[in-house]
Amino acid sequence: MKNLKKQRRIQVIAVAAVALIVATALIGYAMRDGINYFRSPSQVAEAPPKPSEVFRIGGLVAEGSLERGQGETVRFAVTDGGATVQVAYTGVLPDLFEENQGMVGTGSYVNGVFEATEILAKHDETYMPKEVMDALKEQGVYQEPET
Repeated sequence: MKNLKKQRRIQVIAVAAVALIVATALIGYAMRDGINYFRSPSQVAEAPPKPSEVFRIGGLVAEGSLERGQGETVRFAVTDGGATVQVAYTGVLPDLFEENQGMVGTGSYVNGVFEATEILAKHDETYMPKEVMDALKEQGVYQEPET
């Protein structure tokens, strides 16, 4: 009788372990497309990612780089003080999007141009995404906002 209980307990533990492993694998599989890594322009310039990789890039919109073409395509450069990456975006930009302001874009790097599918801009005069702020601090160009 004791052997049977011990064997049943081992079976339950083994089934629970297999179920946990399968659940973890399914969660990881489901999230693989939803994870976007952040890169600064310097990191993109040092090691350009594959064209199929979707990631986020952030920095300041370079002054004098904003070009509004025909249609909805907008071209500009994003910089972190160390490197500059050209960006192309088709769509409507956020109202607060302008030169010398922080931005974060999601997309992929194809033929030397970051093709953005989404652009986020700061929401007030003191906001900057943490990743952008950290990248600018690393480059030594971050300035504390004036109060």
